[in-house]
Amino acid sequence: MDTTMLSALAEPNRKRIVELLRDGPLTVGEIADRLEIRQPQASKHLKVLSESGIVDVQAEANRRIYKLRPAPFQALDSWLQSFRRIMEERFDKLDDYLRELQNKEKNQ
Repeated sequence: MDTTMLSALAEPNRKRIVELLRDGPLTVGEIADRLEIRQPQASKHLKVLSESGIVDVQAEANRRIYKLRPAPFQALDSWLQSFRRIMEERFDKLDDYLRELQNKEKNQ
């Protein structure tokens, strides 16, 4: 798991940009407008997201269009999946224990 991605997403505006891009590609201006920040601020955040491999940029005339890259999110999902398995096993054990307690109460 690459911690660069997590570091980039730790900043609230960058996380919000990623959430906006989840719905599809946007220009810097559209992102700035939706976040109600100035375009230079949006560009700065997008640069960090681009350098960390989270977004791709495509030049179209004088506009820059940003979109999410799926690979970093797939890697993050794989990493999180290992924790899901552990938590599911723990919840299954807890369910078994609670059923056992309920059965004991019924038999008393």
